[in-house]
Amino acid sequence: MIDRQIHKVELIEASLDDVWEAWTTDEGATTFFAPQANIDLKIGGSYEILFNPDAPEGERGAEGLKILSFLPHEMLSFEWNAPPQFPEIRKEKTWVVVQMDPVGEDKTLVGITHLGWCPGDDWEQVYQYFVRAWDIVLGRLEHRFASGPIDWNNPFTPKAD
Repeated sequence: MIDRQIHKVELIEASLDDVWEAWTTDEGATTFFAPQANIDLKIGGSYEILFNPDAPEGERGAEGLKILSFLPHEMLSFEWNAPPQFPEIRKEKTWVVVQMDPVGEDKTLVGITHLGWCPGDDWEQVYQYFVRAWDIVLGRLEHRFASGPIDWNNPFTPKAD
């Protein structure tokens, strides 16, 4: 593996407790990350984010991945894989560290660091994919707290309450 990483930071207008719940529970993840999630918050517990839950197994999203570590209300790390359009690299795992720092009572600084990259042209394509994808994830997290949960039938529209 090469010493390369993607690092993104976003200030989210939400409490640390709310942001922690968004990243660490099925209910929270489905408000911004994907339409379905399977999260078991324990070391070695599942961390599956299903972008296409009705697709065949292996093509639903971040499947079969595990939580690597966490510090409650501070940090979460989990395995990650490439999207299905990169089948050879999808077999390998990278990892993601999400850090959360409160800024007052109603804002949280969220940092995402994606690590574990190998050299090669296909790996470069996946790297560039995630440079863009993590911006989308953070944008949806911000949108979720500013306007409400994502409506997965129309991903850029919050659900009606």
